[in-house]
Amino acid sequence: MEKLVARIEKHKPFFEKLSRNIYLRSIRDGFIAGMPVVLFSSLFILIAFVPNAFGHEWSEETVAMLMKPYNYSMGILGFLVAGTTAKSFTDLRNREMPKTNQMNFMSTMLAAMVGFLILSADSVEEGGFLSGFMGTKGLITSFIAAFITVNIYRFCFKRDITIKLPSEVPPNISKVFKDLIPFSISVVVLYVIDILVRNLSGTNVAESISLGLAPLFQAADGYLGLTLIFGAYAFFWFIGIHGPSIVEPAIAAVLYSNPEINLSLMQAGQHADKVITSGTQMFIVTMGGTGATLVVPFIFMWLSKSKRNKAVGRASVVPTFFGVNEPILFGGPLVLNPVFFWPFILAPIFNVWIFKFFVDTLGMNSFTANLPWTTPAPLGILLGLNFQFKAIILMLVLIAVDTLVYYPFFKVYDKQILEEEQKGNIEASKELDAKVKENFDTRKANDVIKTKNDAITYESKDKDSVKTGVVSDSLEKPVNVLVLCAGGGTSGLLSNALNKAAEEYNEPITAVAGSYGEHRDILQDFDLVVLAPQVASNYEDIKKETDPLGIKLVKTEGSQYISLVRDGIGSLNFVKESVK
Repeated sequence: MEKLVARIEKHKPFFEKLSRNIYLRSIRDGFIAGMPVVLFSSLFILIAFVPNAFGHEWSEETVAMLMKPYNYSMGILGFLVAGTTAKSFTDLRNREMPKTNQMNFMSTMLAAMVGFLILSADSVEEGGFLSGFMGTKGLITSFIAAFITVNIYRFCFKRDITIKLPSEVPPNISKVFKDLIPFSISVVVLYVIDILVRNLSGTNVAESISLGLAPLFQAADGYLGLTLIFGAYAFFWFIGIHGPSIVEPAIAAVLYSNPEINLSLMQAGQHADKVITSGTQMFIVTMGGTGATLVVPFIFMWLSKSKRNKAVGRASVVPTFFGVNEPILFGGPLVLNPVFFWPFILAPIFNVWIFKFFVDTLGMNSFTANLPWTTPAPLGILLGLNFQFKAIILMLVLIAVDTLVYYPFFKVYDKQILEEEQKGNIEASKELDAKVKENFDTRKANDVIKTKNDAITYESKDKDSVKTGVVSDSLEKPVNVLVLCAGGGTSGLLSNALNKAAEEYNEPITAVAGSYGEHRDILQDFDLVVLAPQVASNYEDIKKETDPLGIKLVKTEGSQYISLVRDGIGSLNFVKESVK
């Protein structure tokens, strides 16, 4: 097994290069920017349809009222993501361009959104246009519009195919005319594509793509497709690659469109049978985090004979329950550990097979809503599956199966660690820990799990412990901090905590919350950028932006971030240490 893992690790540079592909990153960043729309709209789905599980049904008028915000948010997601993806792709392409010849992301956003409408909307005789493919059904079209648009802009800018005005003309006016030719070419090219596709297929580009890829999506929804897709998530994570960076962009359109399709099927009284959904990924495949590790901390905590493993289990239970499983991944460790290779890969695959069996054979409806990933897996299953009774049975079956998958391998590992403890020879464990630290950011696990007297304990910070803290030496000059997360919500927790503590202890620190992808225009106003856990994987990319400006950049992990939010003094000291 060790030879197998070593052989796989040899291919890691290729996978890392793949995960950093600018097209994949643009799709991912574009989606991150659009997540507030997805989560906001899902609230109305839950309010409108979860009561049905308890025998209460809203009137048609009430349902229509609740669905209006959904239709005007999720219903135009493709249109919005065309803009956010173009923005992300523009920023990445601009890194290759001279600083004096940067593309205007506002212009590329507008061109991509106009182009998307041309490719996806159909006019009607009464006026206006049909919007059936402006939502999740048009996501692939939104990516195409964004990539074509930005590449045309890049082509024009690099070859000076622009309108140049005299230097006496104000820059803001010159910029408008400079964008005119690439904007026009982009829209015309997309319009020509639309005309050609309509003449060949008789329908718009978005629908043609949907029809053309239908067999592929159907195959992906089968047992083999599910195995390849969701097995890859765990496989990449095991060897130190952020799996979603590679896999998720390829299936993003399906992940977020299928819940909407399932909802339509359920509303029509039909079987909601689409298995590949965001809920499947977050609460079935990665129940408790990548590797389906929800049960693992409990196994470590209750069944270990090794003191080390028992303490790691106790430390990891609460974070893993909320999908933050780095303490068990790195504290065990599970990743890069040959003993856990097979259960880490197989548990997610078995989970999705069981879920498909419940949907296809037992007739259970699949997920109809996109929920936040931090929702505890059991609650996410119940909410996403509309409190079906079969969902409760499913949850119990998944827990039982994952326990059976992990337990035999755990026994082998626990025996190995116990022997090390008894002999006092822990070199093998140290080597594995060092290997994990080389491939992963383990600071979060280090914050949660601390070694003391050969046992590992979980240290939680409450209000009383915060009061006993000591503020480190005061700063000599003011520090402006930008906290970034996916949608601006999580970052607001830390920025508020910092501002409150700074005021209380008279420290010259000012914090602002922001969304990743919207930060580039304001970076120069800050001295420190803090990445929340959801966007920590973007560290290397944003570092290319902060380093030239002399801005300090730090990333955080789940429990570390939570402790900073709760600990005012700790958050102040964190900032001071970061800017040294």
